[in-house]
Amino acid sequence: MNQKEIKLPLRIVQQLLQHAQSSMETEVCGLISHIEGKAKNSYCITNSSPHPQNKFNLNVAEQISTFKLFREQGEKLFAIYHSHPHSDAYPSTTDLALANYPEALYLIISLNTKGVLELRGFNLLNNQVEEVTLQLHS
Repeated sequence: MNQKEIKLPLRIVQQLLQHAQSSMETEVCGLISHIEGKAKNSYCITNSSPHPQNKFNLNVAEQISTFKLFREQGEKLFAIYHSHPHSDAYPSTTDLALANYPEALYLIISLNTKGVLELRGFNLLNNQVEEVTLQLHS
C-alpha cells in the first residue's frame, strides 16, 4: 500500500472511530479489506495483548478466520488499525517492531485529544515511518 495518498470511505472511518471510543482505556484493533485497491470492509479483532492499555496484538484465531473470509469474498488486506488511548496517533517503537505486513497501510486513532479523535495513516517498512495523506469520501 506504499502510496502517498489513500482514499477511505467515510463509513469505514466512522466504524473505526466508534470502535476506538468503545474502549477509552485500552487499545482496540482490527483489519480493513480491499477489492481492487478500494477499501471495502472493516473487521474488529480482539486485542489479545496482556498489556492492552498500551499495546495491541490481533487475536490469532480471529485474524486467521478474517483472512479466510477475505479469500472467500475476494478481498485482500488493505490496512491494520489500532488506537492509542493515551498517546498521539503516531507509531510507537513497538508498533514499528511488530509491523509484519509491509503491503498494509497502518492506521492509528488517538483518543489523547480534547474532544476530537485523530486518525492518521502510515506506511511502515524496515523501522521507517512514512505518513500517508488520508482522503475521506462517501
